[in-house]
Amino acid sequence: MSKKIVLITGTNSGFGWLAAHSVAVLGHKVYATMRDTEGKNADKAQALSAVENVTVLDVTLTDDRSVEQAVKTIISKEGSIDVLVNNAGFSMHGVAESFTTGDVRAMFDVNVFAPWRFIKQVLPAMRKQQEGLIINVTSGFGRISFPFATVYAASKFGLEGLSEGLHYEVKRLGIDVAILEPGAFPTEMSQKTVYASEQSVFEGYGAIAEIPDKMMAAVGELIQTHKTNPQDVADAIIKLIDTEKGKRPLRTVVDPITGKYIDTINKAVAVQFGKGLTMFGMGELLA
Repeated sequence: MSKKIVLITGTNSGFGWLAAHSVAVLGHKVYATMRDTEGKNADKAQALSAVENVTVLDVTLTDDRSVEQAVKTIISKEGSIDVLVNNAGFSMHGVAESFTTGDVRAMFDVNVFAPWRFIKQVLPAMRKQQEGLIINVTSGFGRISFPFATVYAASKFGLEGLSEGLHYEVKRLGIDVAILEPGAFPTEMSQKTVYASEQSVFEGYGAIAEIPDKMMAAVGELIQTHKTNPQDVADAIIKLIDTEKGKRPLRTVVDPITGKYIDTINKAVAVQFGKGLTMFGMGELLA
């Protein structure tokens, strides 16, 4: 197995933290991004920096220059970036009407625009070397929009849309774009419930406004019952890296709770999607 240069975002906790360790132990060179490495994430940055084959970079995902500088630093030092894992994510819940424009913008800036910032920066180098892998971590909510996770789902739909179209655009250039769809796991993000800003809106919804808390409690119980392990997501990332170029699936579901019906949706849509591409004169992209 050839050793690769792997850039992973959102490595201060959860899937990113586990992926950075798991990929590095295989001998790949990992560049792990997180923000505020001298502040609230200082301990995490120090611990991760002590891992062999890992270099921590302080990157603000919502800042074009910060992302551009990080990618330039890696390419200048290593000559290439072989794998980009867009893992960083942000979740917020509540009745949709309670989201301000600022709330929606913040969600999309992290979940959609930040991945795109990295994609734009790594694609030229990947095209030049005619090889590369981009893994975008979305969610089962990137395929179905549950009530009270409406805006979060919309942002993950957005990342899925960017990923799916791009997958076919760059595949013939030697670049694979893969979507990873995790379900509910006991990560720091899932254990911190953040609600939209306009809490006063909840009052107008009566008993309906109590449902988001019930939903989060139900998710917590399902996680306990199924004993979901976030390492499964890190392992799925490794499997995609190890899979031969051109043979990586567009979508990979990692979800022991609701994964079966998300996978069913994916398979059904793939058939119709293929028909659509053919209908619009792009059937050759399916090869």
